[in-house]
Amino acid sequence: MKSEKKSISNTGFSRIIKQVIHAPSFSVFIVMVLMCVLMYIVSPPFRSVNNLLSIAKNFSAYAIAGIGVTMVIITGGIDLSIGSIFGFSGVIAAMGMVEFGLPLMPAVLLGILTGTALGLINGLFIVKLKLPPFIATLGMLSIVRSLCYITTEGYPVTGLGKEFLFFGQGYILSIPTPIWLLAVIAIIFSIFLNKTVTGRRIYALGGNEEATRISGINTDRLKILVYSLGGCMYGIAGIITASKLGIGQPTAGNGYELDAIAAVVIGGASLSGGVGTVIGTLVGAAIMGILRNALVLLSIKSHWQQFIIGCVIIIAVTFDQLRKSNKLAKV
Repeated sequence: MKSEKKSISNTGFSRIIKQVIHAPSFSVFIVMVLMCVLMYIVSPPFRSVNNLLSIAKNFSAYAIAGIGVTMVIITGGIDLSIGSIFGFSGVIAAMGMVEFGLPLMPAVLLGILTGTALGLINGLFIVKLKLPPFIATLGMLSIVRSLCYITTEGYPVTGLGKEFLFFGQGYILSIPTPIWLLAVIAIIFSIFLNKTVTGRRIYALGGNEEATRISGINTDRLKILVYSLGGCMYGIAGIITASKLGIGQPTAGNGYELDAIAAVVIGGASLSGGVGTVIGTLVGAAIMGILRNALVLLSIKSHWQQFIIGCVIIIAVTFDQLRKSNKLAKV
């Protein structure tokens, strides 16, 4: 009996190991580890705890935004309005404190609700007007960025209280607050996607929308939920950035949609839908953060930094396509 129990437990353990190794994010995790080892050898400043915490703090905002767009991409959609919603939510939260005289938490909640509402509008455009996600969110990118400038008249919102700065500049147990916020949000959404009925339906929607609809699931409502949650995450990320900068900057988030989507794709999500994890997105965001830090430490010129990051994004998408074609070939 004991030998049988041992063999069963060994079989279960080996199955788990195989699942981990074959997970799309595992190979990306290995790449991240190799990057860290290489930088540890090449650049002594990289090794410092302060530098590592700085890397994590810097990529926290677009990692949180990445968690939001992960759900969108899992459904087979795309969201190009990330950066604009990101910036506008931070501006609204800052204006809530400075212009409207709101206390800290109501001002923060106002910023989060703003991001959620804009995400909801994205979902309604896609579901009710039958617009392709690319077109709907591209339009929102322009509209919301214009709202940033109209609301602020092009000037940053200054005079934020010290309590607001805690979200982006504070520390808890010697670890920056944005890292704690990222960890909490990552745990919540990882459980949501993997352990709840709604989470499994999101994966099913991305895998085969027609089959999901035929099975009785309201796919329209699910899409609206996903885009609303995405907007909520962009709003939180924008507030963290406004807190880190100490101002509500109308230009904040410019180009962040590229960083967030790149983190998701690098982390193993498929642009075709049905595949993606929160952990993979975190690893993808970490790779982006480590890469940027490495390029700075190695004194690579800024225009070459953008070139290299662009190449990394193209390589990641290429691997995604190769992985997809291999799966089709096996079928």
